[in-house]
Amino acid sequence: MRFLNGREPSYDLTYDDVFLVPGRSAVESRFGVDLSTSDGTGATIPVVVANMTAVAGRRMAETTARRGGLVVLPQDVAPEAVAEIVGWIKQRHTVWDTPLVLHPGDAVADALNLLPKRAHHAVVVVDDDGRPVGVVDERACSGVDRFTRVSEVADPDVLTLPLDTAPRAVFDALHGRAGRVALGVDAEGRLAGVLTEIGALRADVYTPALDAGGRLRVAAAIGVNGDVAAKAEELLAAGVDALVVDTAHGHQEKMISALRAVRATGPGVPVVGGNVVTAQGVRDLVEAGADVVKVGVGPGAMCTTRMMTGVGRPQFSAVAECAAAARELGAHVWADGGVRHPRDVALALAAGASNVMVGSWFAGTHESPGDLLRDESGQLYKESFGMASKRAVSARTRTDGAFDRARKGLFEEGISTSRMKLDPVRPGVEDLLDAITSGVRSACTYAGATTLEEFHERAVLGVQSAAGFAEGRPLPGGW
Repeated sequence: MRFLNGREPSYDLTYDDVFLVPGRSAVESRFGVDLSTSDGTGATIPVVVANMTAVAGRRMAETTARRGGLVVLPQDVAPEAVAEIVGWIKQRHTVWDTPLVLHPGDAVADALNLLPKRAHHAVVVVDDDGRPVGVVDERACSGVDRFTRVSEVADPDVLTLPLDTAPRAVFDALHGRAGRVALGVDAEGRLAGVLTEIGALRADVYTPALDAGGRLRVAAAIGVNGDVAAKAEELLAAGVDALVVDTAHGHQEKMISALRAVRATGPGVPVVGGNVVTAQGVRDLVEAGADVVKVGVGPGAMCTTRMMTGVGRPQFSAVAECAAAARELGAHVWADGGVRHPRDVALALAAGASNVMVGSWFAGTHESPGDLLRDESGQLYKESFGMASKRAVSARTRTDGAFDRARKGLFEEGISTSRMKLDPVRPGVEDLLDAITSGVRSACTYAGATTLEEFHERAVLGVQSAAGFAEGRPLPGGW
């Protein structure tokens, strides 16, 4: 990465402050770009879902890994629960989505409760042997008493295909049909998965993030307090594919001790530590045992650290400096926080990050763990909150005594609740991944790069004013 005409500024930069300069390119198609990361995580797209309780759950992990990304399960989740979630994820099919299932005697009310949990809004009705007998969608439930049995409203015209059917063949079979999903069945005809037309298309475009056993990958986080080694060993025994040692201020003795403790367990998977914003922070964490260092203090949408404390650093400059330091040591960095547009992901990668962490941006999707709600105007949304917020701190300290909980509650930093609206155009995390990867692929073609490493090497950046950034924004409302 270099700056246009060698004009490197003397002040720190945010993503909004910079732009990529197009260069001579021989890359003819965005599909000629390989988005695989090189940090050992096995991700085939450079997107990591942050370990936020309001964002990272089993459904998010399954869906994101199927498209090549990685989800970090939060450190607030009990180890036994993490083990159950990881086991569940490892059993998911790498192409076919996990279906929502009801039986003929279940009520329409049960279907209405399940339908919002999937972007495709379909529930499969199966018999006692697990064989599909129909599909229920929102239209089938419209104008029907909620106590009506689903067997009375289900569409019996179902398309069933063997699980080993190629995604393109599934797409062709669905194309032009009124039914929105194909049902994958095993050799005995039992339901094993669902796939939509666009899901089949994505299965051909994306490469899943798979472990050595061909199963979907997932990571998990631990904090720096308590018996860190014991927690790490529990997560490793559960089968996680990366360990993330996480605290807001990563350049501290507790983090260094925690990393050394984790490294002493001989994890056999990438160890991630953070967060820091300086080259020295990277050096200290890598020396303590981190393979990857998370970069970012204060840029997140749910974070109030900079306003509360004055501490932090503009994210683009933090990523660029830390990535350069990590490269000298054979390590990597994840850019954590501050991305609001696909361009920001591309800029973080140009700065040298191997992966980009996304949190609040994904909170308003069908796959995030929260309940789907409606505001006063009928707009769908989910509640999100920061991991240093009152809500998160209360959950984390629920086993403490009343006095200790009250004392810790005085020092919340982070937005306790925020309404993250579902974009009607992109309501699912896969829709957002489409937009992000499309933007990053195109950015690589503008730079003449076919890999993320080439992209970093070839990237030329300029610095712009606020007016320059505003000039690039589309005007959907017209002039």
